Amino acid sequence: MSKIVREPGTWLYPVPVVLVSCQGHTGPPNIITAAWAGTVCSDPPMVSVSVQPPRHSHRLLKERQEFVVNIPRASQVEAVDYCGVVSGRDVDKFAECGFTPLASQKIAVPGIKECPVQLECRVHSIVHLGTHDMFIGEILTVTHDEDVVRQGRLDLEQADPLMYGLGRYFNMGSVLAVHGVSRGKD
Repeated sequence: MSKIVREPGTWLYPVPVVLVSCQGHTGPPNIITAAWAGTVCSDPPMVSVSVQPPRHSHRLLKERQEFVVNIPRASQVEAVDYCGVVSGRDVDKFAECGFTPLASQKIAVPGIKECPVQLECRVHSIVHLGTHDMFIGEILTVTHDEDVVRQGRLDLEQADPLMYGLGRYFNMGSVLAVHGVSRGKD
């Protein structure tokens, strides 16, 4: 089979979908859906979230310098999509989606109670990239539902995270292997 060469583009898919809660120094908290998010460092633990400067949430992230990465379940796909297509300038996304603000342990921004996992973050740095700014946040604490952790590890089947790729949402498939399988580890 021959290969086709294309212009550069955002072809790294699928990617996790998260709900980022943020809040300015005044006004209600907001939620933005982000599929351009990921782990960037393990010590100290850090995540990144990329947001376009015109977005309402961009201003809130810059102002407060704190945010919560909430990991939604696949069953929450309609609310997740809604938070990505409607602006917090116009609506209260917590109220519209039936989400409950969850008081954070170490920051002023609330998480989303209905999501099984929350990562409380303080902005470490902001990298201006072009169409997006990447907010790199140091994870200060993790909150999660009891049922999504087994033997100290996140149980992905129970958490049922959501992924995004090429304009579509997906849930996780079955486990194919474990880290180290190539070396005879299980």
